[in-house]
Amino acid sequence: MSRVSVLGSGAWGTTLAQVLADAGQEVLIWGRNATVVHEINNDHTNHTFLPGAQLPSSIRATTDVNEVFAFGEALVLAIPAQSLRENLLAWKDLFPLEKPIISTLKGIEADTHLRMTEILVNEIGASLENVGLITGPNLAAEMILRQPAGAVAASINSQISALVIELFTTPYFRVYPSHDLVGCELAGATKSVIALAVGMAVGLDLGENTQSMIITRGLSEVARFGQAYGADPLTNLGLAGMGDLVASCGSGLSRNRTFGEVLGRTGSLEKTRSQVAKTVEGVASAPAILELAHRVGVEVPIIEAVADVVRGTITPRQALDRLMTVPLEEEI
Repeated sequence: MSRVSVLGSGAWGTTLAQVLADAGQEVLIWGRNATVVHEINNDHTNHTFLPGAQLPSSIRATTDVNEVFAFGEALVLAIPAQSLRENLLAWKDLFPLEKPIISTLKGIEADTHLRMTEILVNEIGASLENVGLITGPNLAAEMILRQPAGAVAASINSQISALVIELFTTPYFRVYPSHDLVGCELAGATKSVIALAVGMAVGLDLGENTQSMIITRGLSEVARFGQAYGADPLTNLGLAGMGDLVASCGSGLSRNRTFGEVLGRTGSLEKTRSQVAKTVEGVASAPAILELAHRVGVEVPIIEAVADVVRGTITPRQALDRLMTVPLEEEI
């Protein structure tokens, strides 16, 4: 048994805490919301984020970040991607850099265009040799029910990948190693943007043909984009790439897909934000990913169309119409 600290008491952090507990680990969750923390400790539930789920009684929670940093032999980051830097600044003098850091975050920082592991290195001086990532087609609402699922443990350090596998593997949750940290991170961020595009198509009452085209051409964009930054193209054929893309684009449980659907119906980002209050990483990441793609000369028409919708320069209908005018070249 290992002691693991999970930073984040939302749906994802709480779900990962259950996986860790089921794998035999001792788990302490950190959260800002004292009401949620009290509920986890006393009722073993988190109705705000996971209604109806009964958590293992062994999971504990705290609002004291010092306690959570001291407790875990490994630290799991499960907070919104766009809030990572803000939190790291607050924790900078407390963060135990000697402990393995496992990121679960999917996104590109909107202002700096940095990946999450790059922020860890730049902001608190974390060693990349001590950082891992767990990613894949992992919808919290299904995982909390212990439905079979798989993920990828990525790190430049094989020992960290092995640690992630050891900590998280259960009979219902399989974790596979990868050396391609950059590829896994970029795939996890860009799939959110493609899911927004699929959601917009659904909101516009367009069918499976359109959705399949966006998913398939979107995967091509994800692969070209990642390869330009040194990623292994084969990463996109696995759980971190195609697996995550299919789950995010095909499920009504996906926040990005759901946000895209409402955006397609309303045609307004402002109206959609008022109806969908949850954090949607694809909205924040789309313009940053487009800028990163342009830096290396990679054409990403789907991502560009979504970024323009997010900026308010075109409507979802205009975005889908534009995609049908993309020059016809060799498909692969």
